[in-house]
Amino acid sequence: MRKIIIPILMLAFVASCVPAKKVEDIKRKKEICEEQRAALKEQNRELEEKFTEVDDKYNELLKHHKSLMLDTTIQGRSLRLMTTNYDKLNSTYELLLSKNKALLEGNQAETSKLFGNLKDSQAALQKQSDALEKLRIDLEQKGKNLELLNSELDNRAKRVEELESILARKDSTVNALRSKVQTALLGFENNGLTIEQKNGKVYVSLDESLLFKSGSYTVDTKGKEVLQKLSKVLEVNSDINVLVEGHTDNVPFKGTGTLKDNWDLSVMRATSVVKILVESSTIDPVRLTAAGRADYLPLADNATKEGRSKNRRTEIILTPKLDELLDILNAN
Repeated sequence: MRKIIIPILMLAFVASCVPAKKVEDIKRKKEICEEQRAALKEQNRELEEKFTEVDDKYNELLKHHKSLMLDTTIQGRSLRLMTTNYDKLNSTYELLLSKNKALLEGNQAETSKLFGNLKDSQAALQKQSDALEKLRIDLEQKGKNLELLNSELDNRAKRVEELESILARKDSTVNALRSKVQTALLGFENNGLTIEQKNGKVYVSLDESLLFKSGSYTVDTKGKEVLQKLSKVLEVNSDINVLVEGHTDNVPFKGTGTLKDNWDLSVMRATSVVKILVESSTIDPVRLTAAGRADYLPLADNATKEGRSKNRRTEIILTPKLDELLDILNAN
């Protein structure tokens, strides 16, 4: 079984001159990437375990296949030996018939003895014939079992090949998607927007300052421009599911009316982004999901102003559909 290694490409930020503040940001992002790399390794390990299970079953079937082949060989030898014995008994039977005919006029006692021998030979011959028929039926059944086993082995091999092919296509799709998103959002990256590839997905993270005013869930003009460009990429990649997550810092939001707390704010911001993506393109709304995380999934320490600023963000997570992969794993 070929091992599947899912490559992890990390986004590198290149700049000719980096201020001290951005150096700290880069260090933090590096730590986050290491954590995400560990998570990807764990995901890869789980896939390898599933591959190992399939491989173990495959090897078990091979052993069964070899056992049947050996059993068939032994049965074949037995069949040839019994056929030889059958031929010998048949010759003896013919000889006894001949002698019986010659001695019919001879001694009655001798005739009776020969007749008894003849009956014994007939019984032995019938027994051998029955054994040969049973052996023939057994060999036929083993042959059918062998054919079924060969077919199952072929199917298992095809499933493994399909699984490897789907994983390769998934990696290729994610790489291509990341490249398209970076091209579409050129000019915004590192200006409140970051693009990362991790866990087989593409993460587009937008700072609060790029989309919303403080405490608001209305997307401003610059934010709409970013989302409209992104929507055009998603529009032509119909095999990508989109999850929009709103995040806040841990400062309690004391709102009135519609918004009561950070949960409400994060959900409404995610919903606003989803609506703009749908309105700006022909994306099937079924592909999009809006979710609020409030302040429960921070990127940085909320104890500092810089940390709270990083945590106030909206993440757009792009995930290739893996229906084929799941079908194959479930079948195994």
